[in-house]
Amino acid sequence: MEIKIILENKKQYIDLLLLADEQESMIDIYLETGIMFALYDKNSVKCVCVVTKECQNIYEIKNLSVCPEYKRQGYDRNMLNYIFDYYKDVCDIMIVGTGDSPLTIPFYKSCGFVPYRTVKNFFIEHYNHAIFECGKQLVDMIYLKKYLK
Repeated sequence: MEIKIILENKKQYIDLLLLADEQESMIDIYLETGIMFALYDKNSVKCVCVVTKECQNIYEIKNLSVCPEYKRQGYDRNMLNYIFDYYKDVCDIMIVGTGDSPLTIPFYKSCGFVPYRTVKNFFIEHYNHAIFECGKQLVDMIYLKKYLK
């Protein structure tokens, strides 16, 4: 397994990025300024992650995506552990925003994140279509944080 920082041609991963964020215009907002990481195993990409600096010592995971055929094999957790290690010297708090989903919230909690704020109606106001996960429409953005120091 190898994780690479992607500096150019980030849009080559758009199909994978769209699995975690369904609207390309929203991805474009953070893709240019974010640092992109790609996890390769057996010479093919399995997982990508984009992280942005929000302010001094606070970074945000904007996108964490795993190829559908490789879900539940630990690639996302391996990526997060790499991200935590990569940012440990410059980041006090890592945050992530996600929909109120029974898939994502428990995963991030199991990785040490705790909920700390909610942005009401985020998905309704910022996306041009309704987004559903596990049969539930995503409405509010739930932010979670993890202290790295």
